[in-house]
Amino acid sequence: MAFMDDNFILSTGTAQKLYHGVAKDQPIVDYHCHLSPKDIADDRRFEDLTAIWLAGDHYKWRAMRANGVSEDLITGDKSTSREKFQAWAETVPSTLRNPLFHWTHLELRRHFGIQDVLEGATAQKIWDEANRQLKHGDLTARGILKLMKVRVVGTTDDPADSLDLHHQIAKSGFGTKVVPTFRPDACLKVRTPDRVQAWAKRLAAATGKGADTFAGLIAGLNQRHDDFAAAGCRASDHGLDYLPDAACTETEAKAIWENAIAGKAATLEEAEKFTAFIMLHIGRLNHAKGWATQLHLGAVRDPNLGLLKRLGSDAGCDTIGDFRQGPGLIRWFGTLSGENALGKTILYNLNPADTALFACLPGSFQDGVTPGKIQYGSGWWFLDQERGMRDQMNALSDLGLLSRFIGMITDSRSFLSYPRHEYFRRILCDLVGQDVESGRIPNRNEWNERLIADVCYGNASQYFGFPK
Repeated sequence: MAFMDDNFILSTGTAQKLYHGVAKDQPIVDYHCHLSPKDIADDRRFEDLTAIWLAGDHYKWRAMRANGVSEDLITGDKSTSREKFQAWAETVPSTLRNPLFHWTHLELRRHFGIQDVLEGATAQKIWDEANRQLKHGDLTARGILKLMKVRVVGTTDDPADSLDLHHQIAKSGFGTKVVPTFRPDACLKVRTPDRVQAWAKRLAAATGKGADTFAGLIAGLNQRHDDFAAAGCRASDHGLDYLPDAACTETEAKAIWENAIAGKAATLEEAEKFTAFIMLHIGRLNHAKGWATQLHLGAVRDPNLGLLKRLGSDAGCDTIGDFRQGPGLIRWFGTLSGENALGKTILYNLNPADTALFACLPGSFQDGVTPGKIQYGSGWWFLDQERGMRDQMNALSDLGLLSRFIGMITDSRSFLSYPRHEYFRRILCDLVGQDVESGRIPNRNEWNERLIADVCYGNASQYFGFPK
């Protein structure tokens, strides 16, 4: 079998029919990513392959460090773009059996039509051809979204961020709908007063209201929630270690916030209480507007203190955390459901030890009205590789309804990441195809084709209320 041929990953005839006949040409709803609204608004033309492919790509940075590549050739400012690309090209053969090897070649093929295997010896040829297309072709930020049939992009935005770029994109007539996602994590950093003090000033500038008091904070969050809704927002997103198993009164939350603004750091217990209060508040706001709450749980961020000091946060050093997730999730779900205020919710685990928990818990809180209202989300971050995707879909199938799954996200900062949807779709079709050919599910084309089409595109479009 040839490397990554048309039937890559598709191990049965049924899988091949489902992929080529149904999945392949489905549009994409990328409801959670970290693409830059400015790049989309400006229809950025990237300077070269390093700018679009290596800058900010933590996956590649991690692999290069593991391969003994100097930091100067990864994030440094003394090496040229061409030198950094060469370092990546020479790393690629060492990524065999890492998903980066597959993603790299899918991205070269689908965006640039480049069939060569990337290595040191082919780097110059690939560099020249890709840069030629980036300079003269249609591969601008918007051009890539159009090429990959991306119908919706959900960016990730702080409540203190301006929404002007989103309004600019909406007025431009661009065919891809670009909506903000409400991510208020910054207000939870009450253990580091300087951070919340600086953020409160930004929120005040965005709302015209002071956020140095707790009443001002809540008013500001509420106003920005409304502003985001007016810009087309359909979800909030929260990147937390875990949801705390804690209760907090409004009086307690007020004291914790105002102490932090005054420079007094919260204790761990106080920070957990404050997080519990704010997360319930956001959950109630989301329910009232019909938004989804996305809970990305379990990452340990910036553990490498040496690189943190040298490069700052987001240097590609984050890892899987070992947190207890069940009690806080059950408290949050239970509290909101008891108030009849539990809205659509998507759970993403980073630690595979939590897979069964995250797959099972949604079934305890479905409402019998909205199909798939509580979702076990796609394999995320360190789990968005083949094994992680298969494990996530198998657990969901065992403990929930795969047919109601809203499918893949890129969770990426790179415009070239969209072939990850192809990767996901091939794996999905392979799972279903194997079950058909082993007699585990019937060979009913209308059932199986509908499942594939819905998981690839239709369910997400319906879940978030985007027109097909």
